[in-house]
Amino acid sequence: MIVAKEAITDYIPHRPPFVMIDNLVSATREQFESDFTVTRDNVLVQEGFFQETGLIEHIAQTCAASFGYLDREEGGEPKIGFIGAVSKVLVTELPPVGGTIRTVVTPLHRLGNIYLVKGESFLDGRILLGCELKIVISE
Repeated sequence: MIVAKEAITDYIPHRPPFVMIDNLVSATREQFESDFTVTRDNVLVQEGFFQETGLIEHIAQTCAASFGYLDREEGGEPKIGFIGAVSKVLVTELPPVGGTIRTVVTPLHRLGNIYLVKGESFLDGRILLGCELKIVISE
């Protein structure tokens, strides 16, 4: 683990109750990995399950934390970014309260400050959701 839950808000602009990432497990220019344990009081939990929007936001926050970490490693500061588009969404399962999600994000392309990434979230080795996001990073 390279960024623990206690320090994650040093790398993302989000604040409770809208933090959807616990730990940044790894981050290279080729791949990001994080985890997140779903709690009952999470604002995106309905009827005991973390919703699709939460999974997509978790993938986006994995990107934010990873880009922020890599910026710091290169002597800069984390930048603000936002989701420009969501596509190719495939949901196979929603994680229950108490489940720990593992997410892997792979940057596919970059054009200036716009990144196309592929994100996949897993629970106990089963894929929950896969999608592509266009992430726009402030310059």
